[in-house]
Amino acid sequence: MDWGTELWDQFEVIERHTQWGLDLLDKYVKFVKERTEVEQAYAKQLRNLVKKYLPKRPAKDDPETKFSQQQSFLQILQEVNDFAGQRELVAENLSVHVCLELAKYSQEMKQERKMHFQEGRRAQQQLESGFKQLENSKRKFERDCREAEKAAQNAERLDQDINATKADVEKAKQQAHLRSHMAEESKNEYAAQLQRFNRDQAHFYFSQMPQIFDKLQDMDERRATQLGAGYGLLSEAELQVLPIITKCLEGMKVAAAAVDSKNDSQVLIELHKSGFARPGDVEFEDFSQPMNRAPSDSSLGNPSDGRPELRGPARSRPKRWPFGKKNKTVVTEDFSHLPPEQQRKRLQQQLEERNRELQKEVDQREALKKMKDVYEKTPQMGDPASLEPQIAETLNNIERLKLEVQKYEAWLTEAESRVLSNRGDSLSRHTRPPDPPASAPPDSSSSSNSGSQENKESSEEAPLEEGQDTPIYTEFDEDFEEESASPIGHCVAIYHFEGSSEGTISMAEGEDLSLMEEDKGDGWTRVRRKQGGEGYVPTSYLRVTLN
Repeated sequence: MDWGTELWDQFEVIERHTQWGLDLLDKYVKFVKERTEVEQAYAKQLRNLVKKYLPKRPAKDDPETKFSQQQSFLQILQEVNDFAGQRELVAENLSVHVCLELAKYSQEMKQERKMHFQEGRRAQQQLESGFKQLENSKRKFERDCREAEKAAQNAERLDQDINATKADVEKAKQQAHLRSHMAEESKNEYAAQLQRFNRDQAHFYFSQMPQIFDKLQDMDERRATQLGAGYGLLSEAELQVLPIITKCLEGMKVAAAAVDSKNDSQVLIELHKSGFARPGDVEFEDFSQPMNRAPSDSSLGNPSDGRPELRGPARSRPKRWPFGKKNKTVVTEDFSHLPPEQQRKRLQQQLEERNRELQKEVDQREALKKMKDVYEKTPQMGDPASLEPQIAETLNNIERLKLEVQKYEAWLTEAESRVLSNRGDSLSRHTRPPDPPASAPPDSSSSSNSGSQENKESSEEAPLEEGQDTPIYTEFDEDFEEESASPIGHCVAIYHFEGSSEGTISMAEGEDLSLMEEDKGDGWTRVRRKQGGEGYVPTSYLRVTLN
């Protein structure tokens, strides 16, 4: 069934329906455009929300990022930001593949529809013109017939009138004959015009207009098909980003499951433990015998040697009242304003940074020397004298950094002695061996030559962060090639550790291990598992007991 056959007389209905279809297409394009604006606004609000709650400080300067709660929250923010990116992608796909393409297609459909209706109107105008010619020939035939009849009646009347002359009668007969001939010609013209109009009318209703209506039907069906495809693109745009959105949601679930309350408690301890010993009992001071008073060893005011303790920002002292107000402290270069444990950690960090800077300067000096040698051998490449200022500056930086390293080593030695004096033997062995190995950095009394060599080795053997795939030590393989020694103690894993780097070994929380080698000051301890296998694990993950 087609429009040309079934709707041959419903021109206005077809015109109204095709216009409605184009209006619907434009309406859908407008809807998708507004939907795109909604997606863009939603994505923008999500990004602004993420930006609002992101920490202002860099992660390395923010101690809160060490907590799993904060890490999970940052991961959720990142996933929300990625989710916003997918909403922007949906908006872009809808704008390009739906709005632009359908709007362009709508314009093409309007032009095609206009062309078909113009063709139909031209055919109708030609048929109307033929009908007017038919009407004119019909009226002319009717008029000539009346005139011929009237002329015939007049000739007959004069022929019967005895008073009429013969000439009048002949003239009337000639006039009647002429009129009759004109009527006959009008009749033939009318018949020919009628035949031509009927042929044109049949061609109009059985050929021209059905073809135009069929073209309009085909155009409308193509428009409906394209609109249906546009409806599908709306869901297709969502389905394309659904895998990424699912990954974002799964990432949020992983972040939620990554919150480790026990680990956060341990992190808080590591960040803020002071290293002070708990206050001892306050001894009774007998004021009834003032001459026999002796200073109390446990008194907070005076130390055991009887001399008043110097109070000031240079030395921190244990607090007796944990919930007291915090006094303002003056920050010092050796971090003596911090508790012993925190002071030791900060000094250790500063020492590692200075060693890295020193190694960098040494490498730069070697590079400048090699470049100078090249310039001396090949003068056209450059002037060797132009490198002297840089070499001199590098040497000055090396000397300055060596002095700073010695200074921080002296402070670190003093801080470690304070920590050891305030903590028990077991705890001190857990955090750092009481007898550092021979490869540890020397103190400030060592000579500058040996100090620079030791610092270079220290900077080269600085422990890497967990999770890196690069080897922690290059001599691990050599260590394991040696014959297995007897354990020097035992230890218990406080946390789970996944030994993914070369030379390390995995351990489960609560697992008993054999201590094969103490921490040399680099933060790693060599252990042996009961089921076999040796490797290095972080010292801070162990509770160590020596034989």
